[in-house]
Amino acid sequence: MASLKRNKSLYIDTEALSTLALVQAGLIAPVEKLMNKKEAQEVDKSKHYKGVPFPFAFVLAPSGKKNFDVLKTLQAGEVVDLINDKVKVGELTVEETFPINTKERLLNIYGTTDNNHPGVKNTMTRLGEIAVCGEYHVDYPIIEDNVKRIQSMITKTGAKFVSSMMLAANPLNRAHERMIRQAITDSDLLVIFLRKPFTSDGLRYDIRYDALNTFIDNFIPRNKVIIIPFENTYIFAGFNELILDAILAKNYGCNQLVIGKNHGGLGLYYDKNRLNSVFDHCKDIDINIKTLDELVYCDTCKTLVSTATCPHGQHHHVHYHSDSIMKLIQSGMVPPPILVRKEVSANILASLFPERFHNLQEMHYSLIPGSGLLEQQSEEQFYLKLIELYQTSSLT
Repeated sequence: MASLKRNKSLYIDTEALSTLALVQAGLIAPVEKLMNKKEAQEVDKSKHYKGVPFPFAFVLAPSGKKNFDVLKTLQAGEVVDLINDKVKVGELTVEETFPINTKERLLNIYGTTDNNHPGVKNTMTRLGEIAVCGEYHVDYPIIEDNVKRIQSMITKTGAKFVSSMMLAANPLNRAHERMIRQAITDSDLLVIFLRKPFTSDGLRYDIRYDALNTFIDNFIPRNKVIIIPFENTYIFAGFNELILDAILAKNYGCNQLVIGKNHGGLGLYYDKNRLNSVFDHCKDIDINIKTLDELVYCDTCKTLVSTATCPHGQHHHVHYHSDSIMKLIQSGMVPPPILVRKEVSANILASLFPERFHNLQEMHYSLIPGSGLLEQQSEEQFYLKLIELYQTSSLT
């Protein structure tokens, strides 16, 4: 009996797998397949696909010598296995293979080919010289689960108007909280797509997720918000991020995308005189884009305010710069509560510095007022009580 012929294999990383799964699920529609050479060239030139804005061709060009050697030999109609982390995750039926210009592709995605750009540097290591197109299927349950969770929440709440936000929350601060509250005021449901990058940058995803949940569970009506992990693949990392975020949100079933003025790519499209019309030239995406003014803490107003409405100068404003707040947290310091809610700070610090204190219980009973009962205290509870001491009025 003749032996069964084994398929050739292409090796893809999880970032490529996630992107293929997004397209397969229709979440980047009208892009629903890998583009062939002619389609790829037209999209790169016109920045449109099937009448909808799309900034660059959607192609699969995996790097590595093994992949290069296989890609050179593939013929139309041949079936190849897609391998991720030594496991077969799908199959692709070859339509054609074609060479790509890696520098041009980087320029289309990021607007630069400078290796100092973190996106360029990351993509260069995983971008090959030959692309392959054709019908494919991949197994990646995370994406399907996200779709089901959102649809289930919409059905459960009867939501008619669904807003969305793309949030890194790295870390979650008071400005993020205000944006979330503003987003739910005119919506039946808010979907927060919490960015989950494939490169290590800042707080781990689980820490950011727990911190965001701490805020929502305790200070927001729980049936108004759902958190969805959003794997921030390379196609969302460029200067076209805003267009792709809008396409993704729409295809997940959202009616509106809420963004701050520092959202990636906003500078290319923002019309200062018309705050809600950043996508006037992209109406075919069919989603409302709502922009929110920058929020600051004013030491004269003594509250969180919009820079557009506060009459006091910049020298009265405390800005919510994530990088600066992160430096405090990474140093083990508690950020001032006007920057980060104490419950959120306690949650993050307890996760980031586990078992930081020797004899925590002894410190707790020595420093923290209590009920007199001997109770086991967690690190998170200790941070909360410590922050309250920081907020206690000084001796006079």
